[in-house]
Amino acid sequence: MLGFTMTAASIAARAADTAGTYGPATGGTGGPIEKQLNLQPPATRIATEVYDLHTWMMIVCLVIFVAVFGVMFYSIFKHRKSLGHKPATFHESTSVEIAWTIVPFLIVIGMALPATRTVVGMKDTSNADITIKVTGMQWKWGYDYLSGEGNGISFLSNLTTPRAQVGAPGFAPTEKRGDNYLMEVDNEMVVPVHKKIRIVTTAADVIHSWSIPAFAVKQDAIPGFVRDTWFKAEHTGTYRGYCSELCGKEHAFMPIVVRVVSDADYTAWVDGKKKEMAALADDPNKTFTIDELKTRGEKVYTANCAVCHQANGKGVPDAFAPLDGSAVVNGDKAAQMHVLLNGQKSGKYPAEMPAWKQLSDTEIAAVITYTRNSWSNKPEQNIVQPAEIVAARK
Repeated sequence: MLGFTMTAASIAARAADTAGTYGPATGGTGGPIEKQLNLQPPATRIATEVYDLHTWMMIVCLVIFVAVFGVMFYSIFKHRKSLGHKPATFHESTSVEIAWTIVPFLIVIGMALPATRTVVGMKDTSNADITIKVTGMQWKWGYDYLSGEGNGISFLSNLTTPRAQVGAPGFAPTEKRGDNYLMEVDNEMVVPVHKKIRIVTTAADVIHSWSIPAFAVKQDAIPGFVRDTWFKAEHTGTYRGYCSELCGKEHAFMPIVVRVVSDADYTAWVDGKKKEMAALADDPNKTFTIDELKTRGEKVYTANCAVCHQANGKGVPDAFAPLDGSAVVNGDKAAQMHVLLNGQKSGKYPAEMPAWKQLSDTEIAAVITYTRNSWSNKPEQNIVQPAEIVAARK
């Protein structure tokens, strides 16, 4: 316990130096460390306060432990019956009763006051420089920059660790696991250093939880509700976390990665991201060939749909509906467009089909066309154009 306390104190002291990148300044990696016994080094002021509180509580507990058990064992040893001691015969002591009431009360107050100040600070999301909406969904994260520099940027963040590194029940991994195993994504959330970032959380299906331990941030994302939290990183670097609320079979496969950069690098990222989004924003009035839609739809399906419906379209028995041979996929295309835009809870499966309005019109048209022309599916209405999705959104 003493070693645990001293380690926490030394890390909190290093975190006071807010210059430079996270690793050299704190000794942390931004994520978990093998055989790590303590909390991650703090990267924000609130996280530093949490470390200080953690250290203070450990010291208080240690002092109480030593005092109580020290007196107890001393009394047992020095006043044992074999030495001729006889037990006292007093019935009560008003002084002792007053003491053991007042002293614990003062200890609780001494612990509660600084903790209350930190909790109140955690909840103060006012005057944010940038506001980002975070949407949890099975099993990925969606990010929408709502205000501040970067307003209008929107993207999905998916796990990029190859399945060959993960393996499967009864099957060992076929590739060596990397340093960031299950902690790497295709699109990182990027924010500037020394800026207050407000995070607004919600969910599209079940309860998730957005958590970055180095920021001392953990906020549930609840369907139909909006919650918020904030952080202000004091170091540049890459920080990693996970969904911290059990959310289904792929719960372990939805990591969170936040990259904190300088103001200049953030401005460059914003410019590049907006150009990338503009390049991907196809004209919804354009008419695509079926091969063009199938090619693009396969990519959209692999990134967003295959985790539930599987690459072969067979779904997961008693969990996720199959698309191969599906009456919806082989029926009227308007019904399938409605499902993708609005979601569906049929009651046949425990998992709800979330809405995918965050995808572009072209992406939705492409993935519908792909599913209608894959596996054994052969519907009469085998192609959907982006213009039809635009009309269906209205």
